[in-house]
Amino acid sequence: MSSSSVPLFHTLISARHNVHVGSFHLTSRDAAPACPMPWSVRLTPLRGGRQQGVDLLELAAGDMSIRLVPTRGMGILDVTCGDLRLGWDSPVKEVVHPAFIDLGGRGGTAWLEGFNEYMVRCGLEWFGPPGPEEHHLATAEPPANPLTLHGKIANIPASELWIEVETKKPFRLRVHGKVYEVMQYGPKFELATTLTVTPGEARFTMEDRITNLAGQEQEFGLLYHINHGPPLLEPGSRFVGPVKNVTPRDEESKRGLAKYAQYGPPRAGSLEQAFFLELHGDRRGQTRVMLHNKAGDRGVALGWSLKALPCLTIWKGLHAKEDGYVTGLEPATGYPNPRPAERQAGRVPTLKPGQT
Repeated sequence: MSSSSVPLFHTLISARHNVHVGSFHLTSRDAAPACPMPWSVRLTPLRGGRQQGVDLLELAAGDMSIRLVPTRGMGILDVTCGDLRLGWDSPVKEVVHPAFIDLGGRGGTAWLEGFNEYMVRCGLEWFGPPGPEEHHLATAEPPANPLTLHGKIANIPASELWIEVETKKPFRLRVHGKVYEVMQYGPKFELATTLTVTPGEARFTMEDRITNLAGQEQEFGLLYHINHGPPLLEPGSRFVGPVKNVTPRDEESKRGLAKYAQYGPPRAGSLEQAFFLELHGDRRGQTRVMLHNKAGDRGVALGWSLKALPCLTIWKGLHAKEDGYVTGLEPATGYPNPRPAERQAGRVPTLKPGQT
């Protein structure tokens, strides 16, 4: 933060202090009248159906609007910039409260009953497919439960939520959240996340810090399921990136390997495909990829550190529009294989006690 900025803080949710402000609305006119670009922050409780009790936080700055869901692990529901929307049209239309999802249901795949966000985190204990678990903690722990699809962090409400406003140039807005994935004889993680927007810029940044709260070393994993539908996804859209190597996940994916970076039309009954990518980075270990439409005049770029997230998965669900026409660009600590396979490949990182 520049020395000229004097930040204001507003606490919206705090489990520690038993605080929930309910509906909340703050504008640049109220908090930073010198800012030339109008902005607003609004917290809205949702009502009806399975979204009853969900909190939706909308951050609007100029032409860009970001909708976050603190109730669902601080995921991003969608982003709009002018008439361009980042997101997808999932068959799941409501923003489903985690209380209505049994993650162990449907063979461990009931996570999909709430899956409709633009960016959803998968982890933190694990982020891959459902499957059996092994003992890798204290010898006195109870029998292990099977791992469920993509872990639990996306279905844990934020315990702490606050916003930070810079009242002088560059007038940055920050949304801070903390989510805890903890249990006795199991994972003990804190996810501290910060989303930053500078009014007038068509971009945002997100920084996540995972801390091991346990008294012993813990395995962890994190995958960012970043999902795109129309208008960026259409027949003729392309993925672009500094690709070093591509591996298809399964037999169905092998059939699409030659065109892994190209996208076809929606097709009823089509099977999903997934491709595991290794990317080149610059001298600082940073990389960047892009998805653009057929004409090449609209796109989105994603950049991150390969030191933190060395793996990228491209997920292609080119189903009928009614069934979710979507592609996922998924930076991660590993690939979404069964955990024993990822352990054997050395792609299950660990954190020592207290390490972030």
